[in-house]
Amino acid sequence: MHMENDNKTWTWKTLDCHGKPTARHETAFVEVDGLFYLIGGREANGKIDRFDPETLTWDAMKAQSPLIHHFQPVVLDGKIWMVGAMTDTYPTEPPMTHIQIYDPKADEWMEGPEIPAQRRRGSAGTVLYNGKIYLVGGITLGHTSGTNAWFDEFDPKTNTWKQLPDAPHIRDHFHAVVLDDKLYCIGGRNTSYRDPANPEKREVFFGAVIREIDVYNFKTGTWSVLEGESGLPQGSAAGGTAALGDSIVYFGGENDKEALSGCWALDVKTKTWKQLASLNQGRHGSQAIVFENRIYIAAGSPKRGGGRVDSIEMFASVR
Repeated sequence: MHMENDNKTWTWKTLDCHGKPTARHETAFVEVDGLFYLIGGREANGKIDRFDPETLTWDAMKAQSPLIHHFQPVVLDGKIWMVGAMTDTYPTEPPMTHIQIYDPKADEWMEGPEIPAQRRRGSAGTVLYNGKIYLVGGITLGHTSGTNAWFDEFDPKTNTWKQLPDAPHIRDHFHAVVLDDKLYCIGGRNTSYRDPANPEKREVFFGAVIREIDVYNFKTGTWSVLEGESGLPQGSAAGGTAALGDSIVYFGGENDKEALSGCWALDVKTKTWKQLASLNQGRHGSQAIVFENRIYIAAGSPKRGGGRVDSIEMFASVR
């Protein structure tokens, strides 16, 4: 993605679709073989919705999912793997004990290998790199405590876990992304944060956003923090994160006041940000899909905290 000086070159469009998905937030949105799937989320009621970007059509799958939310799935061998998810209801929301796997071709839900008890958490960044799944950050007890900087590797061929060096910053409510053999942790917050003067006041964590960007180099096995003025321009949690060409696009999210609509691109070579056209609907709690040089985002919450929408937007060049 080479961003021209004209910010109007790329713009968000709300798609006029046939049918609608189940409105939900803290959901996953993921592409497999040219079709998009909404899985999980607080209000999903077990439903899995499929979107065809060619016909702009939504339809419901027959398989049902358990109550899982706050997770970033990865696609491996045509199946959707879900590793770092929360379960149950607010606020404790314990993490799931086993990897969950959905086969969209067979429309079947399966329980996968067990996650080590001492490393279970939700709302973590999850990526696939060279056939292995990497899990970074997250929080162990929903919206109460346990925000961490843990970093783990799971080998699906051997069903083995390996603990790797912690990231420089703790964070949860974010998505990780891989570009040029590097993993980027962008956005998120410390949901464990409490006001020392009023520790019983729970929702002060909305403002505890993490603007620093942590980078893991898979080639050297080392962490670093992006230098200079490279921190996230507007701190937020649960925004969309997508690698497109030579840039990482970050958009939406929530802070202590509202769901955001701002959209920014990070040039990883110059380590500089550029502001782009905003979302039509401020939202958080969904996931970005990159497909055919376009970015898609569906569902999510239109306000700080709980809420839900059923629209889908596409970010594309108008030229």
